[in-house]
Amino acid sequence: MDPVIGPLDLTAHVDEALAVQALAFGLGPEEVAVRRQIVQRHMQYQGARAYGATAGGRLVGFVYGMPNSRIHWWSTVVEPYLRANGNDFWLDDSFVITELHVHPDHQNLGIGRKLITTITDTADEPRSILSAIDTDSPARGLYHSLGYTDLARQVHFPSAPRPYAVMGAPLPLRRR
Repeated sequence: MDPVIGPLDLTAHVDEALAVQALAFGLGPEEVAVRRQIVQRHMQYQGARAYGATAGGRLVGFVYGMPNSRIHWWSTVVEPYLRANGNDFWLDDSFVITELHVHPDHQNLGIGRKLITTITDTADEPRSILSAIDTDSPARGLYHSLGYTDLARQVHFPSAPRPYAVMGAPLPLRRR
C-alpha cells in the first residue's frame, strides 16, 4: 500500500513519530523522552510544521522543520563550524529540516524524498539547511540527490557520539 503524505499534528502524534525515529535512528527510551520534550518545544516556534506518511492507518515516516533562527540551540552549535567555512550566511533566511525519519520497513521506497520535498515546497525561505550524521549513508545520498551540499563537516553536538555534517540546498529542491 502506497503511503499517504499529508500535514501532521506532531504535538498530538509525538509518541507515534518518536517510535518511528527510535527504530530508524536506534534511540533508547531515555533519549526518546528527551526528544519528546524537544519536539513539543519546537512545535511552538512560529512557522514550525510537520508532515507524515501513513500506510494502513499507521505512521511510517515524518518530517518537521521551521524557519531557522540564529538564537535556536542548533544554530548556536553549528554557527562556528559554518563560519570557519565561510558559510554562516546559510543560517539566515533558511528553512531548517529538524528531523526526517522513515520506519526501517518502509525505507528506500521514496517516502523520505516525498516528505522532504513536500515540507520544503511550503517554505517561504530561499534555501534549506539540515544536519546528518557525517558518514556515507543512504540519508546523505538522498540529500545530495536533492541538491544539498556539505557546508561543514565533522560538526560535534554535545552528547552526540558521532560527528555530523551540515548541509544546505537552494529551494525548490532538485527533482529527479
